[in-house]
Parts: sequence; C-alpha cells; structure tokens
Amino acid sequence: PRSAMDHQPKFFENLSGTGKAIGVLTSGGDAQGMNAAVRAVVRMGIYVKAKVYFVYEGYQGMVDGGDNIVEVSWESVSSILQVGGTVIGSARCKSFRTREGRLQAAYNLVQRGITNLCVIGGDGSLTGANLFREEWSGLLEELAQKGKIDEEAVKKYAYLNIVGMVGSIDNDFCGTDMTIGTDSALHRIIEVVDAIMTTAQSHQRTFVLEVMGRHCGYLALVSALACGADWVFIPEYPPEEGWEDSMCVKLSENRARKKRLNIIIVAEGAIDCHNKPITSEKVKDLVVQRLGFDTRVTILGHVQRGGTPSAFDRILASRMGVEAVLALLEATPATPACVVSLSGNQAVRLPLMECVQMTQEVQKAMDEGRFVEAVRLRGRSFENNLNTYKLLSHKKPDAELPKTNFNVAVLNVGAPAAGMNAAVRAAVRVGITEGHKMFAVIDGFEGFARGKIKEISWGDVGGWTGQGGSILGTKRTLPAKYLEKIADQMRTNNINALMVIGGFEAYLGLLELSAAREKYDEFCVPMVMVPATVSNNVPGSDFSIGADTALNTITDVSLFWCVCLLTKQFWLKLTKLARTGYFCRPELWKCNLENDTANVEHLTEKMKTSIQRGLVLRNENCNENYTTDFIYQLYSEEGKGVFDCRKNVLGHMQQGGAPSPFDRNFGTKISAKAMQWISKKLKETYRKGKVFANTDDSVCLLGMRRRNLVFQPVAELKNETDFVHRIPKEQWWLKLRPLMKILAKYKTSYDVSDSGQLEHVAMHSPKEVETGAI
Repeated sequence: PRSAMDHQPKFFENLSGTGKAIGVLTSGGDAQGMNAAVRAVVRMGIYVKAKVYFVYEGYQGMVDGGDNIVEVSWESVSSILQVGGTVIGSARCKSFRTREGRLQAAYNLVQRGITNLCVIGGDGSLTGANLFREEWSGLLEELAQKGKIDEEAVKKYAYLNIVGMVGSIDNDFCGTDMTIGTDSALHRIIEVVDAIMTTAQSHQRTFVLEVMGRHCGYLALVSALACGADWVFIPEYPPEEGWEDSMCVKLSENRARKKRLNIIIVAEGAIDCHNKPITSEKVKDLVVQRLGFDTRVTILGHVQRGGTPSAFDRILASRMGVEAVLALLEATPATPACVVSLSGNQAVRLPLMECVQMTQEVQKAMDEGRFVEAVRLRGRSFENNLNTYKLLSHKKPDAELPKTNFNVAVLNVGAPAAGMNAAVRAAVRVGITEGHKMFAVIDGFEGFARGKIKEISWGDVGGWTGQGGSILGTKRTLPAKYLEKIADQMRTNNINALMVIGGFEAYLGLLELSAAREKYDEFCVPMVMVPATVSNNVPGSDFSIGADTALNTITDVSLFWCVCLLTKQFWLKLTKLARTGYFCRPELWKCNLENDTANVEHLTEKMKTSIQRGLVLRNENCNENYTTDFIYQLYSEEGKGVFDCRKNVLGHMQQGGAPSPFDRNFGTKISAKAMQWISKKLKETYRKGKVFANTDDSVCLLGMRRRNLVFQPVAELKNETDFVHRIPKEQWWLKLRPLMKILAKYKTSYDVSDSGQLEHVAMHSPKEVETGAI
C-alpha cells in the first residue's frame, strides 16, 4: 500500500538533472521506433538541465570513445521521430564482452562525467549493461590504480545508473507486452500478406510466408491472427505428432469450401515436438507432394526491420523514453538496473535481471520440451494470442460442437471503423464454437427494425479480418424510435443475446435498450458492447477499434509532408474527429489569440534554427471562431520572411483503408472475449426454458482500462460520461499533452505522479490471462 506521501503530486519540472550526464545508446539489432526513444531521452534530459550524450555505434562506440561519445543539443534529434532504424548506429561489440573493453568504456564515460546510461536494445545488450554496472566500482578502482583517473573521480562517479528500453522486433523479452519495433514489423508483414492475397486468389495458390523469430514466435502468431492464416508454426507451440496429415486435411477442407487461397506462416525458428526444425521449404514440399497445390514460398527477411515506425511505436517509444529519464533521475545507489516496460496501457519499471532471467527460462523450457510452460513464461499477452488463434482458426466438425439452442445477434452501430469486420468474424466463430446460432444484423438498429437479419456461418466471415469499413453496414441511428419493431424482430428470431460493435452511438443505444426493459421483456437478455470508433471517445475504454488505423493514416500523411519540404514550411492539418481530440493534442480546448500568438512566436524562433518544418493539428470542433482558415491566415501573415504555410483537411480518409495489425488483433481478441462473456451470462440467466436478464451487470461494455480488459455495466459508466460533448469525463491521453509540448520545446507543467514504481516480475495466473493485455 502507498503511504500518504505517495499521493502528493509529482511534477517533472521539479526534478533536477543539474550536474548529471546521461548517455544514450542503441545496441543489437535495430528496430523501428528506436529514434523516437532516443529523441525523448535527449529532450527530456535537456529539459531538466542534464547533459545528454550520444554514444554512437552502441557498445563499440563506448569502448572506442573519441568522437563516438558526443554531447547533443535539442536540434540534434529534430526530424528523427519518423525515421526507421537508429540514427546513432548499432554494432556488435566483442571487446565489450572482455573486462579490458569494459575498463576502457568506463574510462571514456568518466572523462565526460557520464554516470547514467539509457540502453535501448535486446536482452543481450541489457545483460551487458547490468554486468557493466555491477563491475563499475571495481573498474574505477582499477583505473585509479593505473593512474588514469584520480581518487576524487572514483568518489564523484562512484555509481552507475542503468535504465533499459527493449528495442526488438521479435517481442521476445519477458516483462513487457510490447517491445519497441514489434508493431512496425507487424505492419511490414501484413502489408506483404495483404498484397500476396490478391495474387494468391487470382491463381488459387498456397503461399508459405517465413517471418523473423528465431527464438520467439510472436510475429508469426500475431500476423496469423491478423490475416486469418490457415496454419502457423512457432517455436513455443510445436504441432502435435501427425501434424502433416492435420494440416493437409485443413487446407483441403478450405479449398472444398471454395476458398481460393491458403496462407501458412512459419517463424524462422519453428520446430516440431522433437525440437527438429520446420522450414518454409519443408512445408511447401509437403503441400505440393500431398495435395498438388500450386505453392510458393516468400521469405520476408530484413524487410521486417525496415520502413518508418508505426504510430504505436512512436508513441510507445516516446512514453518509454520519458519514463527512462524519470527512472534515471530518481535512481539511488541501491536501485537495481531496471527496464521500462508496457503493461496494458501503463508504463512500469521492472528489475532488468528478473526480466532477462525469465526470458532465458523460456528458451530453457523449449530446449527441454516443456512447451506449455514456455507459452506461460512468455506472458499473458502471448498466451492470449495463442488461445484466440486456436479458437478461431480451426472449426470442429458439427458433430463435435455443443448445441445450446441460443441465438445471438451481432450488429455494427455508428460510423465505420477499421477493425469492425475482424471483431464480427471473431464473434461469429467463437459463438459457433460455443454452440450458438449466430445472426448478423445489417445496417445497425435501423436495419434491425426493418428485419434485415440473417443467420451467418463460419465460412461467411472468412477473409474479413483485413477488410476495412463495415461489411455488415452501419448507421448512427439510435434504437429509441424503433423499440417496438426491434422487440418484434428479437421475438420473431428468438434472439437471446446481443453484441453491439460501435462507438458512442452504440453506447447510447445500449443505455436506451436497457431502459426499455421495463416495457419490453425481449430486451431482458445479455447485451455487450465492443468499442469501435476512430474518435476513441467511448467511456470505459482506453482504446477503441479503429483509432490505431486512423492514427497511422495521419502519421503517414504527416511523413509525406515532411519529406516534401525543400524550404522552411509550416503545415496546418485538420483532423475530422467530432468532439474528441484524441488525434490532435495541441491546445485543443484552449484556442485563443494569446495562445496562437505565443505559438506563432515559438514556431518562428524554431524556424530560425536548423529546424526545417512545423506542424500543427487542429480538431474540427475545437473552436467555432478559430477555424482552420483563420489559423492558416494568422500563421501565413506572422511567418512572412521566415516560413511558408500550407493547410490540409484529412476528412474521411481517417475512417477508410485496411485496418492496422493492432486494430485487427485488438478487434479479434476483445470480440472473442465478449462472446465468451455472453455464453457465460446465457447459462447464468437461463431459467425454465427462457433467458431472462434484467440486472445492470447483464448490459456491459468491454474495455481496456490501464492494464486489464474489464466488463463494466453501462449504467455505471453514465457517471463517467459527458453526454453533451459525447466524451468520457476523464481521458487518459490528455495527460500526454504536456509531454507533447515539452518535446516540442515549450515550457509547461507535467504531472508524473503515475510514473512507475519498481515492481517485480511475477508469474501470471489463469485469471490474469483472461483479463490480460492485448
């Protein structure tokens, strides 16, 4: 339990870095998002008046010293947020593995007064950093004995603080739900899979895709989940004996159901239950010999490391970079080396070596054939992914399916959001697996009232995961004016439960249906809502399906603008997002002339430096007088002679396009969990041949709250809702606004009271897997 002192607000600007020097390096394999982490460390360090140094070429640069360790300025990290790889370089370093190499590295750091290191890399890089820290005092003593440093330096620089951030596309580090670079690598994989699907369908081909993951199958597993692959091979969960027959039967059944293509995904480290490799070529040869299918192999290789970082990785790396600087400022000689991790939607600090040891335990378990334990050690996110994939990928024969005699309807409500179709697919397939008869409602509540409802089968939702928009059709219409007709349709079709996938209108719709229970018994059934809206304005959930795809659309367009800038220019961009400002954090609700004037002056000063561009986002409803045109004219006038100004309105681009890997995965898993809740409620409320549910806890919204997925009665969420502006009263992302301003070189107050206390790595329970992170 926290003491009373812990409840005192803690502000970033009150933490002092004066007299401290921070070194930042990237080591091991590169990963998209590393530059965002470097940028955050540099700028937050400088903001608290610490000196910050680049260590070029990883540990090799630390050993070599000289120009490889350079103090940096604010402008040093300008325009690197959107750049893939690492601008400060990364290299394997044999010399750092020797004591002589570490002795030289210690000397080079002491010469510059660096006693705080932020290491961005994999478990090998972080293990090396921890050893360096443990040896530090001994290394300084040895340097003093050799006369390279004096005793005063030994005392002054007596302790080395280490904070790690995990940069690895494989997501192979225990203790964090996502590592920097993983989401971007998934983007590269899904882009290739989506492209391959069109050619595979044209020629009725089978494609075997090999993805990275020598020791960890996360990329293979999640990409299989995100594209609806027919089969996946990963090192943590080898196929059972006789898998060759099972796979060929599955592929044949899919072709018999008129599916024109098959996708098989193989992790490069895939093995069978005897620890023997399963290669992509072996799988291809098997399919050709057994089935005679036209089969091709595609090995993605280093394409997965390339390209620009996704929106998720930029935000994740920036948040982790801030937390890393906080951890360094708060570190004491007694503080163990820690790693900044992500748990759900919360940054946490964990002892570095506890995470490393658990990561090594996974490999040990796989080597010894303890695969069930290996999956459990990977963490709740990995286990969740695997359980969901198994649930959705293989349909049991009808004779083996239970028969519940329950009918469950699924509908989309509100504006379309990328990922809705993935959610419908998951709901339908889990429902069928649970023994229910599934019904699809076309065009939301309006379609429901008109009787646009039909039974939907397992095969009907094949290939839906990667489709944008809403295949079922969706409308913003609320049910209040159609209550009697909807009740008639529920009675006619004997609907025993409802799953509603949508945004704020879906939330309002469930409130209206719940209120109508007094008059209509037909609404006394379990009802659950899965949030899906680009606006991310649904109470009870930190994230909504579709928001990540829209964010990536915005960042992709922003990148295009930045690349096009040949002269100093300023871009004003309008995002089309109703009342919520989730996508545009600058001064959303405080548009006034004083602020705008200050912003213009601030931008003008920045443009006089080496910085070549500026970017302002405006929410479409932030102020009725300070319009996009007004702000454009203001900046154009005040920026004369310093910068040019352009404007762009993104509009409905943000609702379109194929869903991102995150939205496919999030939509799939949250919807599967919601359908399992429906099954549980149906059993609980079935009495005397009838389902009757009229309590508040039978109408719920399933949302991600900080670390967990939580079912919340919509009636209880009313107190958390601002119905006038159609937003939650508290929005977690608003706390990121001061961070955005600091990184853009504004002075502001930043509350970091929620910053992570050092926790311990704990084995999760089955219950934690159920509520676990996406």
